[in-house]
Amino acid sequence: MSAIETRETAAPFRRFILRNFRLGIAFVITFVLLGITASLNERFFTPPVITSTANQSMTLVFAGMAQTSVVITGGIDLSVGPIISMSNSLASATFLEGDDGLNIILVVVLVLAVGALAGLINGLIVVYGRLQPIIVTLATSSVYSGIALFLRPRPGGYVPRIYGDLLTRRVGQLLPSDFFGAEPSGIMAFLNNFFDYIPASLIFLIIVLVVVWIPFRRSRLGMWVYAVGSNEGAAYMSGVNVRLAKVAAYVMGGLFAAIGGLFLTAQTLSGDATTGAVFTLQSIAIVVLGGTSLFGGSGGVAGTIAGAVALRLIPTILFFARVNPLQQPLWEGAVILLAVTAGASRIFTVRSRLDTMR
Repeated sequence: MSAIETRETAAPFRRFILRNFRLGIAFVITFVLLGITASLNERFFTPPVITSTANQSMTLVFAGMAQTSVVITGGIDLSVGPIISMSNSLASATFLEGDDGLNIILVVVLVLAVGALAGLINGLIVVYGRLQPIIVTLATSSVYSGIALFLRPRPGGYVPRIYGDLLTRRVGQLLPSDFFGAEPSGIMAFLNNFFDYIPASLIFLIIVLVVVWIPFRRSRLGMWVYAVGSNEGAAYMSGVNVRLAKVAAYVMGGLFAAIGGLFLTAQTLSGDATTGAVFTLQSIAIVVLGGTSLFGGSGGVAGTIAGAVALRLIPTILFFARVNPLQQPLWEGAVILLAVTAGASRIFTVRSRLDTMR
């Protein structure tokens, strides 16, 4: 094989590596942190701990997905946390004691609609008001926080136990005790043990990805969102509806934030108007950690999910390493900074913006 043929064969592989470099770094960091956690906590790979870790990460995962939708366009959304709080407060205020399955479905649909509407308002103001996203979402975050406080002035409320169980327990716990037989053996025993390890929250995440994100990402509108983030002027000249793409990104952001609020409601079985505030800055951190460029046009939710898990593992590692609680924020920030720096290291090798797309 000649040198030219060798280069031509290696070119696609090289482009794949360069294109997914930051995503790969995010997964490497996550797996390293998983290994450290497992070495410090011998019970880490038991069903209860796996489920607990998944549940603790899931709200942040959806907050990160909300932020990713907007960051891909080159914007930023500071209202993600307040929308989560508003969704949590609305759900806890509208669930009724003794309600049936139909009422639970109606509440879920209402919360999702309100979250999407909040995102729509953000998008319309940014696009048609021609204002900076950081200013718009900073203002609307105060509005959504105020609505959350109006709905839930004090922590509390009622959330059906069955709703919480469906989202936060293990799949094996949700199945009838004799689903695989009274005394399962062979393949049935394997399946029984397998499903006992699967968190229901993981199944919920897969459903959201399959039903919401993947169809959006593969649609023409989803491609427009990436095109706008890559080069808005070029996208406009190519016939892309830039305004629609930007508004759609903010609507998706509001929808994912509402999903995060719904999961938080299932996890806590109560409402709190201030509980979502922490997710705003954390969602930005995991977006960057997951390899999505703050300049827009590249990235996705796979890296965001890995970043969310990594961020949730850091406090666990510090706890089992017996680090002084007063020093934990320092070390947590240092680890995040190192991880983000590693993911951004390829920037120093990029000759032009076009090179990042190769």
